[in-house]
Amino acid sequence: MRLSEISNKEIIDYQKGQRLGVLGQTDLIIDEKTGQIEAFVIPTLKWFGMGKREKEVTVYWKQVKKIGTDMIIIEV
Repeated sequence: MRLSEISNKEIIDYQKGQRLGVLGQTDLIIDEKTGQIEAFVIPTLKWFGMGKREKEVTVYWKQVKKIGTDMIIIEV
């Protein structure tokens, strides 16, 4: 799967039913040796994206449960 195929998908926490962000507005942690994605770093913003970064949520690739047509389901 290519990064372009999963970009712009919403990232949803399965247990909380909470939207964490959109892939494309996140940073990636990539293994330098293999080139594989290890994790997404999702900034959490206040005031509907207009505030400063409050903290970041790191989602590891092993936490990804399903990649659908519109969203990525994770289990934190």
